[in-house]
Amino acid sequence: MNKSMVAGIAVGVALAAGGGAIAAYNLNDGQDYAKVLDVQAVTKDISTPRQVCQDVTTTVRKPVQDENRVAGSVIGAVVGGVLGHQIGDGNGRKLATVAGAAAGGYAGNQVQKNMQDGDLTTRTDRKCHTAYDRSQKLLGYDVTYELDGKQGKVRMAHRPDDTIPVQNGQLQFEAPNS
Repeated sequence: MNKSMVAGIAVGVALAAGGGAIAAYNLNDGQDYAKVLDVQAVTKDISTPRQVCQDVTTTVRKPVQDENRVAGSVIGAVVGGVLGHQIGDGNGRKLATVAGAAAGGYAGNQVQKNMQDGDLTTRTDRKCHTAYDRSQKLLGYDVTYELDGKQGKVRMAHRPDDTIPVQNGQLQFEAPNS
């Protein structure tokens, strides 16, 4: 082997090694990757209020004008007194009239009470209350990563792959093209 040949081989090896290093550097563009160790979704519970209404039918007693049932008592007493007056004579008639009036007053009061209690009406009321719809909102992802033998934690807007690009020592957080 002559000196020119040895020099040519040495220059060729040096050029190949240098070219390979330059090619590798250009392919990497100074970009490295951090290894993703863990990803946890971060969410927030949302409670959204809404109004829920329904119609409820209620049966109630109609309002009465004669709450003490005076009219029924008086009419019953008059009718009872008239009927009692038809019985007997003398003091017996007086006693029958008084007893008839008392019994008629009580009976008239009870008849009016039964009529009032049975005088019903229905009404429809709108009843409303607040109900809550529950949902979750995604806030991001807490990502634990390893870079240069050190662990770190960062919150990202998107879920990363198995690695996170690093350029000039800084994590790159751009969302992947979808």
